[in-house]
Amino acid sequence: MILRHLVSAFALGLAISAAPLTAHAQTDAVATESASWEDVTYAHPEGLELLARIYRPQSAEGRLPVVISVHGGAWGAYDRTSGRVYDRALADAGYLVVAIDFRQSPDYQHPAGSADVTAAVRWVRLNAEALGADADEIGLIGSSSGGHLALLAAVRPNNEAHLGTPIAGADDGFALHDEIDASVDYVIAMWPVSSPITRYRYAQRAGIDQLVTLTERYFADEDAMWDASIPRIVQAGEAEDLPPILVIQPGMDSNIPQDMTFDLLQAWQARSGKVDYAFYPGAPHAFGHYPSENTEDMLAAITSFIDRQLAD
Repeated sequence: MILRHLVSAFALGLAISAAPLTAHAQTDAVATESASWEDVTYAHPEGLELLARIYRPQSAEGRLPVVISVHGGAWGAYDRTSGRVYDRALADAGYLVVAIDFRQSPDYQHPAGSADVTAAVRWVRLNAEALGADADEIGLIGSSSGGHLALLAAVRPNNEAHLGTPIAGADDGFALHDEIDASVDYVIAMWPVSSPITRYRYAQRAGIDQLVTLTERYFADEDAMWDASIPRIVQAGEAEDLPPILVIQPGMDSNIPQDMTFDLLQAWQARSGKVDYAFYPGAPHAFGHYPSENTEDMLAAITSFIDRQLAD
């Protein structure tokens, strides 16, 4: 039986905003507890500088558990600032949040994005002391297509396709550190595109041309979409790892067919994976990008989930 964490609330049906912030490092005055942030370069694949925005609790003491945040945008839009509402809130709750940029379409294709997610995990582990991070307490959170990338990185953390991204070290140079394990303790997948091929065909039927185009840009063909389907990977026994997952699904999500989400949950559970499911009946896609009662309830569910995983 799939565990469902049912949450009733009301959300604002607004589109995602991803306007970049202007300063390089500052204290974010909007955040309730004023989490500080800074931008650093974490990787340098193919001559491209990839930035990570690090959100740090103001009252941080000792090594902090890490949440690596992977933004959405159909594998081809937005950046590390997209999830700033929940990223700041998680930092205020006591986690070190690392929100990353990664390679996207049209310049890059699958599996470049998920390879950069695993590179971010390796980067945190390599630089844990300097970051004040606990290298043994790392999880992923991803929104929409970022949820897909987070899940893909989690089930294939050390796969050959996810190696080869040079990461920054203490000497300010970039080098491969593929020997570092990229497995994680958990994944929080918010309205995830868990099966690119399923969502691609859904978007075709629904006439959502932008989603069709962006999916085609990132994946070479439908075979690549199928290969990257998380339910398929799990059902086929191809997953290298199966960490606990929390899946958050809005009830009024016009971008994510709920059958696709159920396929993910059922596949995970069929392989004895741990599943939490939070369903928000009246909420639209990406509701957690804006302050609301729904978002507050979602954040409470997320922090509870993380704390339970770290306590095990």
